[in-house]
Amino acid sequence: MTTKSVAKKKSNGKIAVMEEDMFAQDAGIGVTDLGTEDLAIPFLKILQKMSPELDDIDGAKSGDIMNTVTKDLIKGKDGVRVVNCAYALQYIEWEPRGTGTGAPRRIYMSSDELPATERGDDNKDYVVDGNGTYLERTAQHYVLVIDNDGITQQALMPMKATQFKKSKQWNSAMRALKMRDSKGSMFIPPRFSHIWHLTTGAEENKNGSWHGWVISRDSQIEDPGLYQEAKSFSESIFAGSVKVQHVREDNSRDDDVPF
Repeated sequence: MTTKSVAKKKSNGKIAVMEEDMFAQDAGIGVTDLGTEDLAIPFLKILQKMSPELDDIDGAKSGDIMNTVTKDLIKGKDGVRVVNCAYALQYIEWEPRGTGTGAPRRIYMSSDELPATERGDDNKDYVVDGNGTYLERTAQHYVLVIDNDGITQQALMPMKATQFKKSKQWNSAMRALKMRDSKGSMFIPPRFSHIWHLTTGAEENKNGSWHGWVISRDSQIEDPGLYQEAKSFSESIFAGSVKVQHVREDNSRDDDVPF
């Protein structure tokens, strides 16, 4: 998001104008020294018909895409452009709804030994002797969101339940990409080499209806600066320097999207 000059009337009746160059002289003061532990990476969330944001945010509608940090809304039919920089498959163990702190009890990676579970009538995988905790298989896609001005922001897209199939399809589409180098040899480009367009669409099954992701390939990255930014984000994720604060919203039914 960019800002423009702001005019404000002084007490003496004259107009004082705040120019962007005045801010530029103090660029970065107080923010560039923040570490990853001081920042919250936003989630890209599809609002559903039971999302509390429909009541809390003016103009919010089911199917809109929301940035969970800034609360900015994007119409689902318009969508967002993203670079998919990294992926992780996780199994998140949650406390029973309405209990605990709202944070995961534990996060298992796909390579970890998972606790025994039993499938409940609500299609959740409850941990055996876990006092009601359950595991949620979640595909985590770390992306760079590109706005209409070309400004980027890091974000996380968790895909679970019905959207887990979309994650597999997205991974397969990236794996299927082919390019040729200057010598004519074929190779598979890196994950962060292309821009994808994400919109939302209505979905349903016998258990209900909801909005889900619609993913299509936009273009190959042509800006070297954007490519380096995406590569750096990818490297920082695998180095463990990107921290994510998972919080379950007990007053939301977004995780009750039918399986």
